Amino acid sequence: MKFVIRYGLAALLIMIAIILIVPPFAASLIEQWSQSDVESRSVLAFNSALDDFTSLFEEHNSKRIVALFDRMALDEQLLAVGFCDEQGALLYKTKEMPKNFTCKQATLRKTPTFSTLRLGHSRLLISSFPVATPDEQGHLVLVHDLALVEQRGAEARLWTIVVLVGVVFLAAAFAVLVTVLLARRWLQSLRSAIDDVRLGGSGTMEASDAPPFAGEFRHLLRDLQLTDLAAAGPDLDWSPAMLRNVLTHKLPGAEVIVVSNREPYIHNHKDNQIIVQTPASGLVAAIEPIMRACGGTWIAHGSGSADRKTVDRFDRIRVPPVAPNYTLRRVWISEEEQNGYYYGLANEGLWPLCHMAFVRPNFREEDWHQYELINARYAEAVASEAKSSDPIILVQDYHFALLPGMLRKRLPDATIITFWHIPWPNPEVFGICPWKEEIIAGLLGSSVVGFHTQFHCNNFLDAVDRIMEARIDRERSLVSLGAMESYVRPYPISIEWPPAAMKDQKSVPACRATVRRRLGLADDVRLGVGIERFDYTKGILDRLRAVDSFLTSHPEWQNRFVFVQVAAPTRTKLAAYTELQVEAAELARDINARLGAHCEPIRLIVRHHEPDEIFELFRAADLCIVSSLHDGMNLVAKEFVAARDDEQGVLLLSTFAGASRELTEALILNPYNARSMGVAIEQALLMSAAEQRERMRLMREIVRLRNVYRWAGQMLLDAADLRNRKRIIQIASRRRSSTEILNRVQAR
Repeated sequence: MKFVIRYGLAALLIMIAIILIVPPFAASLIEQWSQSDVESRSVLAFNSALDDFTSLFEEHNSKRIVALFDRMALDEQLLAVGFCDEQGALLYKTKEMPKNFTCKQATLRKTPTFSTLRLGHSRLLISSFPVATPDEQGHLVLVHDLALVEQRGAEARLWTIVVLVGVVFLAAAFAVLVTVLLARRWLQSLRSAIDDVRLGGSGTMEASDAPPFAGEFRHLLRDLQLTDLAAAGPDLDWSPAMLRNVLTHKLPGAEVIVVSNREPYIHNHKDNQIIVQTPASGLVAAIEPIMRACGGTWIAHGSGSADRKTVDRFDRIRVPPVAPNYTLRRVWISEEEQNGYYYGLANEGLWPLCHMAFVRPNFREEDWHQYELINARYAEAVASEAKSSDPIILVQDYHFALLPGMLRKRLPDATIITFWHIPWPNPEVFGICPWKEEIIAGLLGSSVVGFHTQFHCNNFLDAVDRIMEARIDRERSLVSLGAMESYVRPYPISIEWPPAAMKDQKSVPACRATVRRRLGLADDVRLGVGIERFDYTKGILDRLRAVDSFLTSHPEWQNRFVFVQVAAPTRTKLAAYTELQVEAAELARDINARLGAHCEPIRLIVRHHEPDEIFELFRAADLCIVSSLHDGMNLVAKEFVAARDDEQGVLLLSTFAGASRELTEALILNPYNARSMGVAIEQALLMSAAEQRERMRLMREIVRLRNVYRWAGQMLLDAADLRNRKRIIQIASRRRSSTEILNRVQAR
């Protein structure tokens, strides 16, 4: 509206200026032409009467001279005729000669002259012609009334104004009509382009539909959108297309490399054939959709029994199997190396160190050496896979604390973003690690170190402050170690939206019927689920004790409530994990023996489940318990919410899981308090459908907006900012160098 008013006023002012300037100019031209015409008529009148006047003047016949003057004055524009002698006396004149006219008012020269004179309200043209006789000399003066000339000028001015106003009005009406028609067409095209860019497309328009400024508008829209993306919070719809848009326009030509221990697809031998398995991993669930959207290379440990048979001679394979669009590069690790690097330092040392699960971490020198060796092997793999000198490298998790520093030496121009998927402990806890300095120094080889929450970022900064000789800018969350600067940022991880596992899911009633039939449950039995890896940080034992507490306190729910605990075996070489599995099985048997006279309340299923099986369980359940004792995020909670498109079901969520910072409409619980967890189970079972809907609707909106594409997009936008800042610094450095060289040359 302001645009229309501003330019409408400008057009009006221009139109007024034209009307003020053009008509007077046209009138002046008409008056000049008319006056020239009168002057020409004066010359003709003088020439035609000159001979008669000369002869009559020689005869001194004043009566006939006046009669001659009267005949000359019969011209409609000739007002009066007179004769001025050499002394300036008016000797002869017609009766119409103005009374106050004197010869001094005429320009009397030796050549004909023309001058204008205003007497009273009249404007006169005085034409003076020299006349010479043998007896006397003087000037014949013709006086013309210029009223007709002024009338013609006024008429010209009026008609010019009328014509201009008419032309301007018609032109404005035509312009408005054309503008409205074009604007409608352009607005439709621009609206389509805006929607396309908002959803991550290129915003292209047909050439016939595109306004002249369409390209500039599209680029401006995309720049504004991408500039504000990181600060937009959850208010923007992130999608695979939007993520590709970020790469295309903020990181044009950038090469993306992901590094993780676990691979997204595992090839195993089974029944004389090779099968493909997707591991039960929150990391894989988060990263794999990103790679499908962006492409690039994923470097990971080849752990499957048939992995070597499925790669090419460069240890690469294109994945996903159905529609390949990125490369999986496998790194081979021997069993001895795996025992030291993965089971030893990573999972017996760093994992319990970072989780408040009260399992003592074990640190062994030989494990540390294997950890260093494997990190170096991955660094070589990344360097060999990099096709450019400045790739974007996304290093995943605690298995590769040393890798960023190693990569910085091999690829100094790379943008390295390390995401630590587990919690970071406070400085006192982390200080017990024998290689704390090496681990922090390795991580600070990153351009950005990311954690799930700001709390973990603060813990990391505190640890750096306590352990390292580094400069910390807490306002900018920036750590400077030597010449290297590393930002420390929170990136809450999430899942893809909509989840791929939801694509072929049956309706909620169908899932409920299928699951109940499989478990042998009656239709009126309420169902709770817990789904995760068999890990002591997940609080599985505490969860089973909570079910025991609930059913013991509320016997009316016995035989009416069943809890299904799905747990995929993991790290079975470690005693803490095998002992957990044995203890969980014994606890489930004990509870079932005491409370399951007619229906076992605990169903412990120890095997790997594919994503579609997990989502079927989620859709069939009345409640889901996520009771992590300590967790970085826990994507199971978000998967349960994403599965419930019926907006029913209740999520019970540990306050010690990072997801509790976002999913505040869940029933937040303390996993260490079995009785209060039992109370939460009862609350969930008694919750009305309306309340479930309100809670689930809010949580689904959070998961939808804060999806995994937003998580990756924020990291990539930060990477783009860092790369642009580095380019600016390099340009400034080159200019300074050039200036210094020039100054030295001039000094010589």
